[in-house]
Amino acid sequence: MPVWAIANQKGGVGKTTTTLLFGRLLAARGQRVLLVDLDPHASLTRAFGVPDEPPAPGTLELFEQPPKAVAELARDTAIAGLRLLPAQAGMATLERRSATAPGLGLALGRGLAGALADYETMLLDCPPTLGLLMVNALAAADLLVIPTQTDPLAVHGMEGMLRTAGMVERSRKRPLPARILPTLFDRRTRVGTETLETLRERHPARTWVQAVPLDTRLRDAAALTAAELPAELVQGRGFDAYRRALAWLLREQPEPATLEPAG
Repeated sequence: MPVWAIANQKGGVGKTTTTLLFGRLLAARGQRVLLVDLDPHASLTRAFGVPDEPPAPGTLELFEQPPKAVAELARDTAIAGLRLLPAQAGMATLERRSATAPGLGLALGRGLAGALADYETMLLDCPPTLGLLMVNALAAADLLVIPTQTDPLAVHGMEGMLRTAGMVERSRKRPLPARILPTLFDRRTRVGTETLETLRERHPARTWVQAVPLDTRLRDAAALTAAELPAELVQGRGFDAYRRALAWLLREQPEPATLEPAG
């Protein structure tokens, strides 16, 4: 059961859209998929219409001792085969709690371990900051997917993400393969074209040779989370690019490792 961390240390690069579309595309292939929202801002959770008040049970409860079972926390979505573990604003307090609660750096992996048999894929939507939540995601992941907007600042964030992944990889003592997904590509701009070429030159083995184009239809959260996608979105360039990107990642993904069980 592979666990993919969708992460970048820069915001606004398409992490949540990538998580959501990969999730529903995998579900359309007949997989049982769990989306895990790890961002206290809860964009993925809000996209599915989960209210912020009162906070829904979800990811935060995986950091309790002992953690609650994923089966009690995950909720169905309108999309067949796709379930969601919601985020809560209270997750922002975990950073402070980690100072007095040793072991929180591996809590997510232990909490997810009990649900391994229930899903073919888990997708972790990470916050855009380096901290406890991102470290937990990288520690639990079999594959790191880095959506990267095709501009120099996003590439700088991506390079930082690779350095962070390398540190976590050394700490956990097992490989953490990384794949770079160029997003929000505008071929009409010189900076976009040059940045895409830079990614391909610096990281040829890790970078998708194509790119997800800028497509305003992918900004409609209500459409992306509906049971049936609108025809104009399915026929759009952005959705088609994500379909091809997923096929590339499925060919590239490593054999999943066994997460440490809770206990």
